[in-house]
Formats: sequence, C-alpha cells, structure tokens
Amino acid sequence: MLKSFVKLLSLLLIALCARISSASAADSHAINTEKSSMTVHVFKSGVFSAFGHEHDIKAPIAEGTFNEDSPSVNLRVDARQMRVVDRDVSEKDRDKIQETMLGPQVLDSEKYPAITFKSTSLERLGDGKWVLHGELTLHGQTRPVKADIEGQNGHYRGSAEVKQKDFGITPVAAGGGSVKVKNEVRIQFDIWGN
Repeated sequence: MLKSFVKLLSLLLIALCARISSASAADSHAINTEKSSMTVHVFKSGVFSAFGHEHDIKAPIAEGTFNEDSPSVNLRVDARQMRVVDRDVSEKDRDKIQETMLGPQVLDSEKYPAITFKSTSLERLGDGKWVLHGELTLHGQTRPVKADIEGQNGHYRGSAEVKQKDFGITPVAAGGGSVKVKNEVRIQFDIWGN
C-alpha cells in the first residue's frame, strides 16, 4: 500500500513538473533577431588618444527569448559575426581592427564563439524601467552584469557597461600604451519580440 502511494505521488510530481515546464516555455517569447540590434562601443584613452579611434561594433543576436510574466531574458551572440562599423577609418584600417577584435588578442572568436547572457533577477525602478541582473559569458568566462532597461509590450532598450579585464581580455594598446582602448566598454541594445 505504501509503495503504491509513493509511486502515485511520484507520478503526480512528474506530471506537475512537466506541466510547469511547458507553461514556462509557452510564456517565453522569441526575440526577433532581424529587428533587434546590439552595439558595443569601445572608447579610447591614453596620452595620445587624439590619434586613436573609438570603435562601434555590431553584435547581431543569433537567438534569444524573453518572458514578461516572470521577467527573464536569455540571448546568444555568435562572436564570429560581430562587425566593426567605424565610419572615420579607412576600409583597410577597419579590416585590421576587425581582425584584431576577432583574433586571439581580444575575443579569440574561434575558440570562444558564443557570447551568452542569462538574467538572474530584475529590479523595478518605475513604470517601464528596470535594472536587469544576469550572467554574461564572454571569452570563456562568466561574470555578473547589470543592465538598465526601459520599454514595454515586447520592445526594450537599454545599456550595460562591462570591463574587458573581468573576462580575461587585455585592452588593445599601441605606442607603448600612449594610445589604447579603455577597459570599460558600453553595450547598447534594442530588443523586439516576435
């Protein structure tokens, strides 16, 4: 009798877990990767920074989901698809910057092709404004990150700042460090649901 009760209870728990899991999946919405965008801004520093360049990098979102009911976000960027879009440099210089960014000196995109973000909590700041906390995996290392977000009804904009060194990346420098990029980079995003 006790064995039958335990077996029945186990089956009920399995059914309940399956139902909760399918309900959670149903509440999640796919991110519209065609309409959404993410840009990384890299800033210059150093004594001769006037001779350096700030960089804008498009980071296309490969896939992602968000859930407005139990606020959560998951997304993935393929580092190999990131593109330098600087307008104030020659095509030759842009190609060199692109090569350095994707190569072993910075992203090492062949070794670490996936950049992922998974939310862990959300703080409401007011109507349509939040601070989203999560874990960013970049260059094979996972670190906590927070992003300021605003929006509603499946359309959200925001930004986050991360430090390259936190992810094992040494900011690129030239001229003995007299021209270099800052450790801090800003990520801006515009996310749309399907």
